[in-house]
Amino acid sequence: MTWPMIAPILLLSVSNVFMTFAWYGQLKYPTTSLWILIPVSWGIAFFEYCFAVPANHIGHTVYSAAQLKTMQEVITLAVFAIFSTTWLGEALKWNHGVAFLLLIGAAYFAFK
Repeated sequence: MTWPMIAPILLLSVSNVFMTFAWYGQLKYPTTSLWILIPVSWGIAFFEYCFAVPANHIGHTVYSAAQLKTMQEVITLAVFAIFSTTWLGEALKWNHGVAFLLLIGAAYFAFK
């Protein structure tokens, strides 16, 4: 595997950690005002873009846009599954597992 094939996976993984905290991290603080949550989330999302843009820029030299998007969705779901159980304390259920398997099937066909 070459760097352009590996870089998007690594960079999108880091990007998705930032994205998940930017979008959902605030759910742990339900009493915090939106005027505080929004700029803090924007600040976190800046780092998401710092990794996502290079991931797609480098990745598009070897992957199609559809493949990059599919890759991003699979990574997002994996990161979110870990985040929701560890940060938010929410249990994963059987239907989440089925949804994840269907997404893996979608990824298979996107890369075929």
